[in-house]
This record gives sequence, C-alpha cells and structure tokens, in this order.
Amino acid sequence: MGFLAPAAGIVADAIATAMVPPPEPNITRWCEENVIFDDRSPVPGAFNIERFPFLREIHEVLSPEHPAREVTVRGSAQWGKTVSIIQPTLGAWHEYTALDSLVVHPTQSAASEWVTTKWLPMRRSALSLRRIFGAGRGQNRDNMYNQETLALDGSLKVASSGSPADLTGTSRRLVIMDDLSKFEASEKGDPESLAESRASGFEDAKIARVSTAMLTGTCRITLAYARSDQRLYFLPCPNCGHMAPLTWENFLASIDPEDLAGAGFGCSACDLRIGHRHKAAMLRGGQWRAQNPKGDHPGFHLWRAYSPLRDWASIAREYARLRGWTRVTSNVSTGEAVKDEVKAETEQVFWNDVLGLPFEQASDAPDWEALRDRTEDEELARELGLAVLARRIVPASGVLLAAGVDCQDDRTEVHLRAFGRYRQSWSVDYITIPHHIGDSEGRAALNALLKQNWRTELGQDLAIDCLAIDGGTYTDDVWSWAKTHPWSRVIIVKGASTHNGPLMVPMKFERRKDGKQKRRQKRAFMLNVSMMKGQLFTWMHQSNPTERGFMHFARGLGDEFFRQLTAEKKIVTRSATGVMVPRWVAVEAARRNEALDTALYAEAGARRKGWASMTDLQWEALAEARGRTVTRPADRQGDLFDAGADTPDDVSVAPPDEVAGLAASVARGGGGAVDPVAAARVAKLAKLNGILGNG
Repeated sequence: MGFLAPAAGIVADAIATAMVPPPEPNITRWCEENVIFDDRSPVPGAFNIERFPFLREIHEVLSPEHPAREVTVRGSAQWGKTVSIIQPTLGAWHEYTALDSLVVHPTQSAASEWVTTKWLPMRRSALSLRRIFGAGRGQNRDNMYNQETLALDGSLKVASSGSPADLTGTSRRLVIMDDLSKFEASEKGDPESLAESRASGFEDAKIARVSTAMLTGTCRITLAYARSDQRLYFLPCPNCGHMAPLTWENFLASIDPEDLAGAGFGCSACDLRIGHRHKAAMLRGGQWRAQNPKGDHPGFHLWRAYSPLRDWASIAREYARLRGWTRVTSNVSTGEAVKDEVKAETEQVFWNDVLGLPFEQASDAPDWEALRDRTEDEELARELGLAVLARRIVPASGVLLAAGVDCQDDRTEVHLRAFGRYRQSWSVDYITIPHHIGDSEGRAALNALLKQNWRTELGQDLAIDCLAIDGGTYTDDVWSWAKTHPWSRVIIVKGASTHNGPLMVPMKFERRKDGKQKRRQKRAFMLNVSMMKGQLFTWMHQSNPTERGFMHFARGLGDEFFRQLTAEKKIVTRSATGVMVPRWVAVEAARRNEALDTALYAEAGARRKGWASMTDLQWEALAEARGRTVTRPADRQGDLFDAGADTPDDVSVAPPDEVAGLAASVARGGGGAVDPVAAARVAKLAKLNGILGNG
C-alpha cells in the first residue's frame, strides 16, 4: 500500500530549491572542485592553485561579478591556458547563471580539435559540466558546434574565425577568442570585431582574448595587450625580497653555453644568482603589477619561465639549439660523450611559443649593391671571412639541393639553392629559360635540369633533391609537366593570402578548366609567402657568415639578380575593416621580383625534404655522404653547366632531344642577360651533337 506525497510539500520543496542562491562565481574554486589531471599530465591529480598562484587574479577579473568588460591574456604556448583559463571560465559562468556563450578559434579544424580533445573530455570528467551539459553520450545529443544545456536555459556555440556567417545573427554574453593572433581578416569582415559585436547587447558581458603572440606590428593579442594595463607578475628575490618580473633579457645574461643547466635570473638589488630551485617559493609570493595604469582593461603577460611544468634549463637548451650551439654531455653509466640530439626551433617559434613575445621580422631587404659587393668584392669577402664559390659550384658542407621555378609568358626562371644546417643557404645558380612552360622546348629544359648533376667544391656530383614550381599561373601546363615526375622530387606551390599560421601546408585540391577536381598526388602546397619573405629578408641582414640563417651567393649572378632578390618591402596598412595588416609592395614600379619568388619556392622544396626539421645527427650523416673528396681522371668529361675553359673535354654530350631546348636556356644568366661565354659553349655542344647543323 502506498501513500501519495502531499502536493503542498512538493511545491514547497520546489520553491526552496529555486530560492537557493547559485554558488559564488569563483573560477579558482570551480577549478579546485572540477579539474582533475589524469596520469598523462605532468601534474596528475586535482587542480592545486598553490602550484599556479598567478592564476588567482586572472580568474578574478574573468568572473561574472568583476566589472571589467574585456580581459587580455598573452603568453607562451603550453602552460595551460585552455585547461586553466578558457574552460574553467566557461564552466563557472554556466554554473552561475543562464547563459549563451561563444568560443571562437582561428580555423574550423582548430575548433573541432578543441571540442573533441579538450572540451568534451572535461565535460565528461567535471561534475559541474556533467550537471549542466550532460556527459554527451546520448544524454544530450547536441551538435558539436552548438551545445545546449540540459535545462535548456543556455548554450555554447563554437565557431571559426574563417566563417563570418558563424559570427553573425547571435547574441552572446560571454565571448572567448582563443589563439586570437591567428585570426585572418576577410572581405566579409574582421572576425575579431564580429565576435566582439556579439556581446554588444549585454551591459555586463565579458570578452576574453587569449593567445600566443605572432608578428610585431600586426599581432592582434599584442595590440590588445598594448591598450591594456599591461600587468606583469613580480616575484620576490629569495635573498633580499626585491620584487621584479622575470624578463628574457635578465635570463639571457645568465646563459652559459658550457653550463645550460645553470641558467637562471639575477637580482638587480643584491646580485644574487637565482636558480630554478627557488621558483616555487617565489611564485607563491608573487603579485601582479600594472605597467600601464591608464590602460582601458586588465591585460596579463606570462611566459614559460613562470610555468611550474618546465624548468629554466629547458629554456636555455632551446635557445642553445636556436643559436646552433652544440652541447656534449656524459653518460653517467658508461662515461661516453653523448650529443644533445634534438629538433631545432625556428626564431619565430622560440619567440612566440617560449617567450610569448611578438617576433620582429625585417620589413625590407638590405641594399642590393651591398649584398652584391660582399660577394663580388674579393677584398670585402676576405674581411667578412666569406668563402665565395664560383657559380654552379655547390658547397661541400652536406647540403640539400633545391630549385625554385617561376613561370612567365615568354620565359621560365629557375633559382638553384643549396640548404645546410642552422638555416644557412647558398644561391648556386640562376637560369632563365626563354620558353613558356607549355612549350616542348621549355619542358625539355626543365627535364634536363632534373637530370643534370651539379658539382660540389670537393668534386662530387649532386642532382637536385626537389624542384618546386609555381602553380598559381598556367596551372594546367604546370600540372601536366609536374605529373611526369615523382611527387617526391617535383612539387607544385602556390602563394596563400594568409599572414599567419604555418609556412607550408598541403593544398586540398586543384581544379581543371572544366571544374573537375584534380588529384593532389601529395605534391601541391600552399605557401605563407608573407612570413617567408619576412624571414628571408631577416636572413639577408645577417652579417656574420657563421650566423644562423646567413645567405651565401655565388660569384657571377649579376646585378639584375640582386635587384630582383631585394625588389619588395613590407608595409603595414589599415584594411577596410580597420585591422592592421602587412602588405608586400615593389620598391620600384619597374623592378622585377622573380629571383625573390623563386628563392621562396626553392626553400619550399628544401622544406619538403626536411631542411627545417633535420637533427644534428641527420646533418652529420648528410655531410658524410655528400662531403667526400672525389678524385677524377684528368680526361673526364664536364657537365653542361660547368664553368671553365671552352674545350671539347670540358663539355658533356647531352641527349640530342634535349640540347635544342637548352641551347638558348643556359645562355642566359640572372635576370635574362645573355652570357656570351655560355652561349658559345652551348653552340659548340650543339655542333658536336650534330643536331643544329650550321645554325
């Protein structure tokens, strides 16, 4: 026999439940109650704010009850911005009030990855999120990009900055922009402004910008941080208590190539050398201090030195790899020397991901005459310590050989470059083929280039490792020629309009004139030419031949080659949407730029072969394989492109069907100027082969 519950009691319970005030909107408290790191984490177990004391104030200003409408967090990569700032902010806000929120990522793939690998796992593990959104396993079968609460009193929208349509037609009280610096403006509008406008209907809205930095001048997170109050986390000296932030300049002064593990900071007040063992105690005594009190919103900057997950020696080691320093350690068990073999970082990656600072690239190239003179002036070359090679001679330092090809209406330009360790490179040759890529003569000349062996200074013969050809124009002709060669040796590249992101990404597809999709064949890539030009110009400014990124040039490339290589400069302009964007423009209206473009394409070919990711061990193996001296018989035959005396023994006999196309091709140097010596040699070769007759 059962009894019915009194209706009055049920109503009273419901009213009492409704009258219970929501929990205090404390993001730090939310983290402690809901964030548990699994065994894959460097710090498994429940979230402990004592390990991350610098988060308290960031959490405070991100709270719904804090009056700040905007919050900027700029920092290095991999110190927990997502799991300790973005997701807890979402969780605490949704727990506190009925809410529609928006999280914007730079790309659709980044948005998908965040949802599947970060947000949904936390949604399943955090008790608060399970109560609000459900575990996502049939309990709430919502869309990945539009997630409703179980009570139907709120939602989370996940969008891509590359889709302006996703950022319109909705009002959101909480807007979080993740990886803001990678947002790209489009003709349809600026995604940052569109996302910000989603909160315009709420007086108590919160707009959070979280990101690493990118490039000086156009970096969105840095521009936002510049107008903030610019807070830095000051730490007390363990000896005298003097408060100061951890700065890169201070840390750099302590780096000793022979003792990277001893890197740390120095106190400006008592000269104490502060080691990593002091960091935990210093963090607990730290405090945020505004460097720009007149800023219009709270802004925070944190870099890897503050992270409890990494020690300071790791920063010194990454910087040592960046500079090309070598370090030998001793194996404790055997006593044998062990080389520190690690993947080298690029300058920008180190600056952005480790220091959390914007990277400053060169905006223009050095004067072309100065660049030429350091190679052509023998006395100046000796003063600089340059070992200048003759044209068409490859350095014997263990290099990758790549060619960049640009297609024009009446000619095809080829830039041959060698690439070595520490980002150093050599312009070995520059050839103008006076034929269109669609002509049989032009294709024969390119085929011959791929078959050609190039002599190293020690006498070895090297073939081109990879040729990268521009597919942005004459696309069908380029594809039809490229497909006759393996995709591992010939790739097609095309400049992208992006100013951020990876330098080189696979192209999704190409289309024929009839609109049908072509197979990519693993050979087509989009290039971030804006960033590549900036990096190339930065390397051109290097003055020490032993420096990382130094660019070497062969003698005899010609004035026009250097004019073209330095033909552009970068300017920063305000777009129609009000965003500061970089733009590359010609230094002079009449100056051509094929040598510059082909330099980038050749670099793409080298990157395809691993130039940017090879370890010291791999470079040593390459040097061993390609750095041997070769003794040749005195009566050997030379190559078609050999420099030297014009004698029958110094020229090789090329296949008859290729010489006709090459006859005019190799007779031209950089910029199209006719080389009379080369012309005579090619004519003699043609006569020897008997295919041009009296012509």
